[in-house]
Amino acid sequence: MKKYAKLISALGLSLAVFASAGCGGGKEAAKPDGKSAANEIRVGGNFELTGGVSNFAQSAYKGVKLAFKEINEKGGIDGKKINLIVADNKSEASEATNATTKLISQDKVVTIIGPIVSGSVLASAQVATDNKIPMLTPTGTNEDITFKDGKVRPYLFRSCFIDPFQGEIMAKFALNSLQVKNVAIFKDSSSDYAKRLGEVFREIVEKNGGAVVAEEAYLQKDTDFKSTLTKIKASNPEVIFIPGYYQEVGLIVKQARELGMTMPLLGSDGWDSPKTVDLAGAAALNNTYFCNHYSVEDNDPNIQKFVEAFKKEYNNETPDAFAALGYDAGIMFADSVKRAGSADPQKIRDAMEKIKDLQVATGKLTLDEKHNPVKSAVIIEMKDGKQTFKEKIN
Repeated sequence: MKKYAKLISALGLSLAVFASAGCGGGKEAAKPDGKSAANEIRVGGNFELTGGVSNFAQSAYKGVKLAFKEINEKGGIDGKKINLIVADNKSEASEATNATTKLISQDKVVTIIGPIVSGSVLASAQVATDNKIPMLTPTGTNEDITFKDGKVRPYLFRSCFIDPFQGEIMAKFALNSLQVKNVAIFKDSSSDYAKRLGEVFREIVEKNGGAVVAEEAYLQKDTDFKSTLTKIKASNPEVIFIPGYYQEVGLIVKQARELGMTMPLLGSDGWDSPKTVDLAGAAALNNTYFCNHYSVEDNDPNIQKFVEAFKKEYNNETPDAFAALGYDAGIMFADSVKRAGSADPQKIRDAMEKIKDLQVATGKLTLDEKHNPVKSAVIIEMKDGKQTFKEKIN
């Protein structure tokens, strides 16, 4: 907790610096007409720096900052430094929309990175689209962000894989790697993210000869899950899939073990937080697995280079997947500006659409026709409170 208190304090100081610099955060102030100074490229950061998912957003924010710092230290892009202007959306969809409007209309950014959660991205998407400003979310996994009603959303992009991919991976992991047939699903019914993961998990399990013997739901901010877990236990599942975020997941895992439920528990990238261990306890998390975007234990030299740089920048802190995806988003933006030869939003959009075989922190990345990354995923196994690399899926 002390670490996060220090982090929040540091973020508050950073935001104060942004405010004192006229929201610029750099040496060059904006011109009187609100446009960027000639030697900078203004990028918006729409992050959940406070509120329920601030832990995720703080990690992603650090990743973006590191990417831009490295680029700026090498001279920037065509001699222009990247100026990251941050707005805190407080983990609320309405505030995310307000932040998007501010970043575009007042700060005159050419691209927005964020928000972090899918609901806030979806709430902000139309504002970015109407103003023809690219929006690149590091971690918004909902399908509708980039492709809705049979059409690509031209100004929306992401650096993470999508919900169906995670649901499919975990279903196949249960059936093939764990060799189980009877599964249960316990999902957050107040989250589009968790609901979609549960739907795809069920679909893949049943399609491949498995059975969903129980499916239950909870709500965000619930704290007592024992009665529902008791119902699930009575159905005798061999494994339970729990898509959701760490705040509830940690308590669910703890209470399941207290009820004597020793079967494997499976999850998604929303588990990826030190807080999960704090809430559940290290022992309770043994025999749990979740899908993630990368692992610090992956021996890929590019991944290890990123991990080393992040630790050096942030007092030996180990970067989680949200930090890596934030870094990826920063690299994607810079690559698009370089190939576009311009900081014009439309040209950045056009270049971003053509990202191919780009080396980022989590591997090599190509955007498909729906603006979704084609990339690898990993399965993380928790052992005595530590994340360990289980397997990689290309």
